[in-house]
Amino acid sequence: MLIINAPRGAGEITMSSYFTKQRFGSRNVSRNRRFSNGRSSFYFKTTRRAGGWGESIDINKFIRKAVDPAVVRVDEIKHAFADFGFSPALSANLGKRNYSKPTPVQDQSIKHIMGGKDIIGLADTGTGKTAAFLLPLIDKVYHNRQEKVLIITPTRELALQIDNELRAFAQDMRIYSAVCVGGMPIYAQIHSLRRSPNFVIGTPGRLKDLNLRHQIRFEQFKNIVLDEVDRMLDMGFVDEIRNILGQLPSPRQSLFFSATLPPRIKELTRQFLTNPVTVEVKTGETAANVEQDVVRVPNQGAKFQTLHDLLNKDELKKVLIFNETKHGVEKLTEELVRSGFRAESIHGNKRQSQRQRSLTLFRDGSVNILVATDVAARGLDIRNITHVINYTVPQSFNDYIHRIGRTGRGASTGKALTFVGA
Repeated sequence: MLIINAPRGAGEITMSSYFTKQRFGSRNVSRNRRFSNGRSSFYFKTTRRAGGWGESIDINKFIRKAVDPAVVRVDEIKHAFADFGFSPALSANLGKRNYSKPTPVQDQSIKHIMGGKDIIGLADTGTGKTAAFLLPLIDKVYHNRQEKVLIITPTRELALQIDNELRAFAQDMRIYSAVCVGGMPIYAQIHSLRRSPNFVIGTPGRLKDLNLRHQIRFEQFKNIVLDEVDRMLDMGFVDEIRNILGQLPSPRQSLFFSATLPPRIKELTRQFLTNPVTVEVKTGETAANVEQDVVRVPNQGAKFQTLHDLLNKDELKKVLIFNETKHGVEKLTEELVRSGFRAESIHGNKRQSQRQRSLTLFRDGSVNILVATDVAARGLDIRNITHVINYTVPQSFNDYIHRIGRTGRGASTGKALTFVGA
């Protein structure tokens, strides 16, 4: 068990393998419970709502050692990118980016998508699923300029990241896109839509707004991608998603990508997909190359000092810190800056230009700490994040998986630490 130096008077702070948390309604009351199995003691953090105490997540899921990425078993790769028969222009762009061997989700999805099949893609974060749907759709549009593709994502950051990937893959192919997300000027997006782009990438709320303004007609799109479907439903977009899907033409090609397949998503697939092919490429319940542990602190007063001491360690070179609320993110960032750290923040109340500025500073190393709400848990692909710190416990285990997936990406290893009460 690793021991961290605690602030004076706080007692011993240890990294322990015992904590849990689960998600309930808006009325949350938390408490710690201590249990014993006769050999050791462990803690559950439970949350109460109307109706009683809910089930706990298995505490052992939050603690594990990293596995060397070189020895992690992966699904057998049966194709090279050259086997898919992409257009020469797209193949040339793949060559420029040194893309030769697909990831498992790309290997198993691309042929089906090129064959016009509907897809249910189940894959963890960081498995290359963005390219799995972008590449065959770019090729489809290249051969038929009348094709239009609608891609729906839960967050602005993910939408912008997909657009960046699209632009890189479709370089010099005269394929155009529009990004339609909240927090950015809507009239600029309307102008982009009037240019009749081949790809429209957006978040549900902004797409709904543009549709009500008669600036986008969903019946034009014969290709639909829902990325991170589970997250969109968690964020309460189920009605918007149903409304959009209900306006799409038939026949069409529908691609649903998600880390999980809860009953609500199964219901959507039964209603809106036709004979879908299910592609499941899971790297495991938690990121195999992320070492995970918890930091147990005795009281709230010791929490910031503990974080302060951690961040002063040499190995914490590039750190993403998650906090539950927007106010909490701002307060923590201000405290870190006052303490001499180079930190920026990102959350839903910031304008998109502010969020992009913070991300750019974090990416290029101008700051080495980014404090965020769960808006950053999905879609952010930032290289060389050495540590993810959950300053507050995630609302669900699925949120936890996506938070820690920001480190240990590709062939790298990373570390994730979660603060819990003693």
